[in-house]
Amino acid sequence: MPQRRKSPRPLPKQHAADGQRPKSASGRGTLGELRIIGGDWRSRKLTFPDSGGVRPTPARTRETLFNWLRFHLAGARCLDLFAGSGALGLEALSRGAAHSVFVDHTPELVKALNSNLALLQADNARVVRQDTDAFLASPGESFDIVFIDPPFRQGWLTRLLPALADNGWVKPGSWVYLEHESELTTPAVPAGWQLQRQKSAGQVCYCLFRITDSTSV
Repeated sequence: MPQRRKSPRPLPKQHAADGQRPKSASGRGTLGELRIIGGDWRSRKLTFPDSGGVRPTPARTRETLFNWLRFHLAGARCLDLFAGSGALGLEALSRGAAHSVFVDHTPELVKALNSNLALLQADNARVVRQDTDAFLASPGESFDIVFIDPPFRQGWLTRLLPALADNGWVKPGSWVYLEHESELTTPAVPAGWQLQRQKSAGQVCYCLFRITDSTSV
């Protein structure tokens, strides 16, 4: 089934920091705005379609996340699932990641991601237009860092985390970042995943796991 974007998810006030909505050049509709906060592209501003209310992970949350990962980004291969604006994968590239793959099913967002990568002259990235569950369903290549910020209240993490582990998308030593509703407990994760960091901001809880064993549930 087609994925629904983040419109069902009430957004915390912190999202407004990256939620400016300028008019598009054509005057039709609005655009979201993303500011990269660190690395080679620090302070670069990018726009993306306001499709289904998608918003970037807030700047304060990104700063915390990339402080957690600061010793693990250089040369890392990253996977940004439910990429949306691409905020997490782009921030990783800006800070020294070797490669990022962005996965999103929305044509307008995929087009914008490709345009923004071209604007940044980033030839070390790939954008995949596909539903995330379909993307993870087949055996894949292992990534060093995986970002998962799915639409809330649709049970995505419960379905996707086993596929991520069972189909070879992560390996011992990989890091997995995920976001979920703060009113819920953190979803069960595959065996060998150890919670390293966790914080809450408004209605969002965000967690960082390290894979210490290839054994899955």
